[in-house]
Amino acid sequence: MDSIHAVRSTRIVTPSGTQPGTVVISGGKIVGVAPLAESLDSIPVTDVGDQMILPGLVDVHSHLNEPGRTEWEGFETGTKAAAAGGFTTIMDMPLNCIPSTTTVAALEEKRAAVSGKASVDYAFWGGAVPGNSTEITALAKAGVKGFKCFLVPSGTEEFSMVEPQHLCELMPAVADTGLPLLAHAELSGPIDDATCRLCNANWREYDTYMRSRPEQAETEAIRLLIDLARHSNCRVHIVHLSAGSALSDLEMARSQALPLTVETCPHYLYFSAECIPAGRTEFKCAPPIREGINQALLWEALRSGSIDMIATDHSPCPPAMKCREAGDFRAAWGGIISLSVSLPAIWTAARERGFHITDLVRWMSEQPAALAGLSSRKGKIAAGHDADLVIFDPDATFEVAADGLPSRHKLSPYIGERLTGQVVMTVVRGQTVYHDGQFRSEPIGRELCY
Repeated sequence: MDSIHAVRSTRIVTPSGTQPGTVVISGGKIVGVAPLAESLDSIPVTDVGDQMILPGLVDVHSHLNEPGRTEWEGFETGTKAAAAGGFTTIMDMPLNCIPSTTTVAALEEKRAAVSGKASVDYAFWGGAVPGNSTEITALAKAGVKGFKCFLVPSGTEEFSMVEPQHLCELMPAVADTGLPLLAHAELSGPIDDATCRLCNANWREYDTYMRSRPEQAETEAIRLLIDLARHSNCRVHIVHLSAGSALSDLEMARSQALPLTVETCPHYLYFSAECIPAGRTEFKCAPPIREGINQALLWEALRSGSIDMIATDHSPCPPAMKCREAGDFRAAWGGIISLSVSLPAIWTAARERGFHITDLVRWMSEQPAALAGLSSRKGKIAAGHDADLVIFDPDATFEVAADGLPSRHKLSPYIGERLTGQVVMTVVRGQTVYHDGQFRSEPIGRELCY
C-alpha cells in the first residue's frame, strides 16, 4: 500500500519511550508519530486503542533450511511463523540447507529457491568453514550480513566445524569485511570427556543430556574466541549463550573494548532443566537448557547489558528426528520450534521479573537490527524507517496449541504453556501480513541485500 495511512494507539513504543500517538505511514516508510489529539481527517486511520504498537521484531538466528531440507521447514512456513510471532525481519542461517551458504554460487541458489515465498523481509548469514576463507570477501560483496561458524560438529555433514587453526585463517578475512563472525561457542573436548563418563547413563533423562554438554564447553570456547578476537580485531558475536559461568569472561573482554556481542534464547529464559520430564526430547537443543540458578544469571546479564539481545534459534526438523517415542535425548535432533511464540514467552517471563516492554524492544528489535547492519531502516519506530509494526496485546493470555503453530511441524516444548501477551497484527513496510490468525495471501517479503 503506497498511499498514506496511519495506526493509532495510546501506547506506541518509540526510541524515547512509550507514548500515545499516531504512526503515519507513506510509501512503506514511517513519516513520523503525530500526537494522539492531532486531527488526521484526510488520512485513513486504524485505531487499536490500548493495544501496544511495537517496532517489528528482528530475529538474527533462524534456520529455515531451504533449499535442500525444505521438508524440515521452508521460507513459506517459516516466515509465516515469523509473522505470527511479530517478526518482520529474519536472518537465515547458512547451514541445514543444501548446499550450505559457504560460496557465492550457493548463495545465489538459495536466493532463487526462496524468491517470492517470504511473508516477512529477510537476509542471509554466510558460512565460515575450513577452506573457504577465499570466499569471504566475495560473499560479503554479494550481500551476506556476516558469517556463522561452529566450534563443534554442526549436526550436518555439509557444514564442517572449525578448529583453532581455521579460525586463525578465517577471522582476519572476516575482519577485513567489517562484518561479524557468529560463533557456536562450544568445544568438543569437554563434551567428549563428559559423554564418555555417561556411557552407562539413562539417556531418557534430561539431566544426562545436560551433563553431556557441560558449561565448560562454552566457557573454554568463549575464551578461545576472545583471545583470537584480540589478535584479529574481528567482530565476534556469541550465539545462543546458555552458560552463566561464561559471563565474567565476556564482561572482562568488553571492558577492554573488544568487539563482542552476545545473544541468548527464549528457551533458556523461559524453561529450566528441573522442569523437563524424562523422554521429552522436544526440549533438546545445543547448548542445553540449564538449571534455574543458571537462568537467573542470564536474566541478570540482560538487565545489566552483558547480554545484548535475544534470538530464537528456531530450528525445526521432522518429528521422527526427535525420537519422541523412544525418548532418547542422545539420538534426537537438537532444535526448538519457537518463532511464533518467542515474544509472548519472553514477555511472560520478563514481566514477572520487573522488566518493561521497552526492554523487549531493545533485545528483540533494536540490538538485532544493529548486529545485522540494518539499523538505518529496521528495529525502531522512527521517521525514515520501514513501517514494520507489531500490534501487541500485553494482557491477553492463551494456551499454546499445536494446531496454532504455523511452522511446517508442530512438536514444540511450548505446547500446553499458558502465555501472556498476544500478537494481534504484524505489518511489514506498511502492509498487513498477519491479523488474528490470518495471513496475507500474497507474500511480500524482500531480501535486504544492500
